[in-house]
Amino acid sequence: MRAIKKVRQVIEQNPQEQTAQIFSRLILSLVEEVDFAVKDLYLLDSSDFQLAMDILQEWRLDRYYMGKAKTFDTAQQALSLVKPKNKK
Repeated sequence: MRAIKKVRQVIEQNPQEQTAQIFSRLILSLVEEVDFAVKDLYLLDSSDFQLAMDILQEWRLDRYYMGKAKTFDTAQQALSLVKPKNKK
């Protein structure tokens, strides 16, 4: 199971618990591209800390693939702007 799904389950099960709150802030900071207090990760137990590291790794990889997809879309749009010359 992907880390993001595990975190969602943790948040859904006890949204007011400290661990769920830390994961919620981490996810929102990644989505909104804002600062996150790394010191909050040290409040997590060892397995939840590892889950947070897995989230960061997955997020980084997903952003890489998102960037590739955006580049592909941009390249397609650029090519569609240039009309092929008519052959005679």
